[in-house]
Amino acid sequence: MLKRLKGSLVMGVGYMLSPLSWWNDLFFNLPIAYGFAYVVTWGQPDWFWAATVVGYWLSNVLGIVMMQWGAVDLFFSQRQANWRRDLLISLGSSTAYTLVVAALLYTHLLPVPEFLAQAPN
Repeated sequence: MLKRLKGSLVMGVGYMLSPLSWWNDLFFNLPIAYGFAYVVTWGQPDWFWAATVVGYWLSNVLGIVMMQWGAVDLFFSQRQANWRRDLLISLGSSTAYTLVVAALLYTHLLPVPEFLAQAPN
């Protein structure tokens, strides 16, 4: 029972971070990516946008991995997780999604949210 509850919680948080909840990017992934970039580029502000993309990608990877871990606990109580396979699937799908979003932002097909429009100096 406790394992299923933990699996539900981990899967729910993972869903909020994953690319499957694209509507939630504004509330979760972009602020995480922005904060990551701000901390990482403290001494090198020229790298801000690249660090934002990396932070966004990492938050998506974390979300997918958390969903997979939660699903194993929730639905497959007897199955052990294959961490290597799960991580490779997460990296591949998150990388593809992040590249699409970065391309949409770069080509201005997707507008940059106002609070991200002014990068810190």
